[in-house]
Amino acid sequence: MSLFDSVISMVSSQVEQQGGIAHVLSGLLANNGELGGLNGLVEKFNQAGLGDVVQSWIGHGQNQPISGDQLANVLGGDVLGQAASKLGMDPAQLSGQLSTMLPGLIDKLTPHGAAPAGGLGNTGDLMGMLGGLLAGRAA
Repeated sequence: MSLFDSVISMVSSQVEQQGGIAHVLSGLLANNGELGGLNGLVEKFNQAGLGDVVQSWIGHGQNQPISGDQLANVLGGDVLGQAASKLGMDPAQLSGQLSTMLPGLIDKLTPHGAAPAGGLGNTGDLMGMLGGLLAGRAA
């Protein structure tokens, strides 16, 4: 395999993984997703004692960080394990990546400092938004 082929393969793999992560994120945030959209996700954070963390992402001001382990605790092993399996990743690796992406993503999806009354939309709507946001992150 030539150097060019190796580079193309590596880039293709990263793009494919980003697309898979976009699907995971849309599943977490969409109203028709597993957790009931952003409001369901906020409730999961509240139940885990991390409501102030997710509220910092939604509201104005500095986004509080979250570790991969904390996010795994919020999401639960089943949700994270299924998503990681679909992507061919280890759940800890996925939770680590999501923990770096989710704060900024939720912040950008809630620019007025509050979750939209109707939620963030369905999976199709979110995939378009996520594609744009992830492309901007990669640039």
